[in-house]
Amino acid sequence: MTAVLLVDDDVELAEMLAAYLAQDGFQVTTRHDGASGVEAALSGDFAIVVLDVMMPRLSGVEVLRRIRAVSTMPVLMLTAKGDDMDRIVGLELGADDYVPKPCQPRELAARLRAILRRSAATAEPSNAPIVVGDLCVRPELRLVEWSGMAVDLTSTEFNLVEMLARHAGRPVSKSDLSEQALGRALARFDRSIDVHLSSIRHKLGTLPDGRSCIQTVYRQGYQLIRA
Repeated sequence: MTAVLLVDDDVELAEMLAAYLAQDGFQVTTRHDGASGVEAALSGDFAIVVLDVMMPRLSGVEVLRRIRAVSTMPVLMLTAKGDDMDRIVGLELGADDYVPKPCQPRELAARLRAILRRSAATAEPSNAPIVVGDLCVRPELRLVEWSGMAVDLTSTEFNLVEMLARHAGRPVSKSDLSEQALGRALARFDRSIDVHLSSIRHKLGTLPDGRSCIQTVYRQGYQLIRA
């Protein structure tokens, strides 16, 4: 069973979600405040964290910030329905995905499985490194390097870089990036891909002319430039 940490100050909702996820094959532990949530998340006992944004004292955003300071473990945020700012901030800080509240337990379980599938390291010997200029993607290690230096990426960010690298020199649509890297269809007005790629651009190095190696192609998507 996959160990899931659910951090939400709404005790009744947390217990309901935990009961459903347990029936769906997950082993769920709940925490109801941010401080204990951080401590549990960094214990190494969990495969993924489900984190509510709106919590008193230590918010979900601050919990995510503290987790990301030392760990790249997958994190799924629960955000208020229609609150785009919380979603954007969470994604910018390294959340792998989000689910609006109130959420359907079945959708939450599906999102968790999608993230875990994408996060699972593969050990296929055929997964040779992908080299594009100063960028090197090592799929077997889920590692990205720029000029020989490791780049600290979240699981979702790695998936996006890998997909762009495999299609280097060609634009990849946001729809394809969402389906392959996030495991879900691109919703209308969904800016998740844009926010993730903005974060990636800041983490990767630049080309000799100062441009980012990831360029926006009008009406087509994003493209990794072959230098």
